[in-house]
Amino acid sequence: MRRRDPESLLAAARRGDRGALARLLSIVERGGPPAREVGRLAYPLGGTAYTVGITGAPGAGKSTLTNGLIAVLRSRGEEPAVLAVDPSSPFSGGAILGDRVRMQDHALDEGVFIRSMASRGHLGGLALATPEAVRVLDAAGRRWVLIETVGVGQVEVEIAEEADTTVVVVNPGWGDAVQANKAGLLEIGDVFVINKADRDGVDQTRRDLEQMLDLSDLGEGWRPPVVATVAARQEGIDELWEAVDSHRRHLEQSGILAERRARRLVEEVREILLARVRRRIDAVCEGPAFERLHQRLLARETDPYSVSDELLAAAGIDPEPTAGEAAAPAG
Repeated sequence: MRRRDPESLLAAARRGDRGALARLLSIVERGGPPAREVGRLAYPLGGTAYTVGITGAPGAGKSTLTNGLIAVLRSRGEEPAVLAVDPSSPFSGGAILGDRVRMQDHALDEGVFIRSMASRGHLGGLALATPEAVRVLDAAGRRWVLIETVGVGQVEVEIAEEADTTVVVVNPGWGDAVQANKAGLLEIGDVFVINKADRDGVDQTRRDLEQMLDLSDLGEGWRPPVVATVAARQEGIDELWEAVDSHRRHLEQSGILAERRARRLVEEVREILLARVRRRIDAVCEGPAFERLHQRLLARETDPYSVSDELLAAAGIDPEPTAGEAAAPAG
């Protein structure tokens, strides 16, 4: 067996080889058949890691909070992993490693594994790369995985939804309830943190959050706690950890954790299907047949639906409409 093939790399990672684990995550990020092989091998070996997503506006102090949570986990004998989802370099497409710089307290700790992932992702983007990366870390024996996102936006919300518990970080003076709802924070937050709580405006920010929670649907029987921290001084980090652990126990005891993970698997399969179909469609849209159809479309010799039927057929996809599409009103 070659040293770099997925099976031998995974075996080495499970024995504690950090280099092998790093190479496996690189394979996952690149995508393609090797990534699929890594996923196939890692899937039956996982299922025990608990994931905590940490998101919020840029500059909210997410990396410092993550650093603090690592310290708490290490004090409890855990060996956590961190996936720091960084903005992609506009030149190389790679991750900008600023978040890792702020976690240098643990850089030499063999019990902590920190990995930056570029938000460019691979086939299907981070919607596919993130769960596969967590699966690899799980298979390698990391029981706690912290997923830190770069900021609040659609991609970050999607990544946060990959976590079992999502921590939303805000600062004092952070906007009103309307802006928060626009950002989608209420929908994804299981724990809210007011970081940099040594600044003015903490009480008002807490009131804003509590009022939003009063108006929200707490369908899972959990009211997200609001925790004040000064992460740079490690203040409030123990309380944050207690809130995260309390949410974990709630999910496990209520059966909601199993339900959430089952839903995530359904969505992951959908994302894989969509990504694979998209690749086939992209291939036919780059060929000469598409250009001919495009010229006919410009000349109004055909219509967009007829063109899409031909391209779907060229991609090997049945162009017949589903019952839902057939019943959809024109407009």
